[in-house]
Amino acid sequence: MARMINCDGSWVEVDLRVVRDNVAAIRAALGPTQLMAVIKSDAYGHGLTPLAAALAGCGVRHFAVAYVAEAEAVRAVAPNAEMIVVLGATWPADVPRLLRSRITPAVVSQAHGEALAAAAVAAGGELPVHLKLDTGMGRLGFICPDELPTAAALTQLPGLSVQGVCTHFAMVEPERKPTAARNQVEKFKQAVPMLEAAVGRRLYRHMSSSRAALLLPECDHDAVRIGIALYGYSASEAGRRFQTRPILSWKSRVMQVKRVPAGFPVGYYSSYRTSAPTDLAVISCGYTDGYQRHLGNRGHVLIGGQRRPVVGRVSMNWVTADLGANSGVQPGDEVVLMGIQGDQAIWADELAKHCSTIPYEILTGISRQIERRYIGG
Repeated sequence: MARMINCDGSWVEVDLRVVRDNVAAIRAALGPTQLMAVIKSDAYGHGLTPLAAALAGCGVRHFAVAYVAEAEAVRAVAPNAEMIVVLGATWPADVPRLLRSRITPAVVSQAHGEALAAAAVAAGGELPVHLKLDTGMGRLGFICPDELPTAAALTQLPGLSVQGVCTHFAMVEPERKPTAARNQVEKFKQAVPMLEAAVGRRLYRHMSSSRAALLLPECDHDAVRIGIALYGYSASEAGRRFQTRPILSWKSRVMQVKRVPAGFPVGYYSSYRTSAPTDLAVISCGYTDGYQRHLGNRGHVLIGGQRRPVVGRVSMNWVTADLGANSGVQPGDEVVLMGIQGDQAIWADELAKHCSTIPYEILTGISRQIERRYIGG
């Protein structure tokens, strides 16, 4: 079935000029350390292949994804990428695809490594892999230090070429809870020499995410996996190691403007009633598009360069905003759900606060049915 585009509703704009600015800012801070762009989950809702192509176009050569299909899509638009790492657990049946597309999987356990090695031998190839260590995240990977001998033994298996070692921080709070990250750093430091001795060469090392890159530069190693900061979040504060700006705007249009009296009920269960005569705008967007229901009677949109409160419950396809009396707003006027209009701005972190969540969920929750428009390419 053909992919449906919500042409009559809202749309997303991704500014590739800001992407390039963000990459430049991060690279300047990292120096010789590689920027490994994390573009899993459809590039955090921004569009996997357009973002991969844009990043490759400004010189990014190292990428990280969650699944093999994502890695293949990246390879198709970034044929010269030096490294595409799958951070999740791949299956033995995937090995021919990994070899064909020059994709590097993470090995997360003894059984996983042995299965990948056997599949690689059966396919007549040698599979480059990174060993993933669990230093405190409690998720995928070899538990440190208990399972290090097992991980080291995998370096001798035919079919595998162990090229790198990685881990993932569970918490980076150097001011409030410094010991959590420090314990993980120490476990990683102790593990790497043992694994390098087993393989007989230096391994490619990466452990830091966006937040760690900002706060723990001593953990840069060979690459830093930059995700959310690449898209403009968690790196906007002045004085940080680098600053980035949001690259995604979400827009719609006013479908109807209606003049109503005081006490007028709005939306399901009349959760809002107007306090005075006012204009209401019905906007083409709803929770089916990823505009969360928690934003009803909490969030704002931008219309005519002004912040307008979202009133009533967010419904499946429509949102209502209170414009105030004699607003001058007309059907067809542009609405900014996320982004800049005039001197006002609304970003995913603001929406996330209203929804008691994080910007990641707001961004990845925008429906894939909504058209993505790429500007500044």
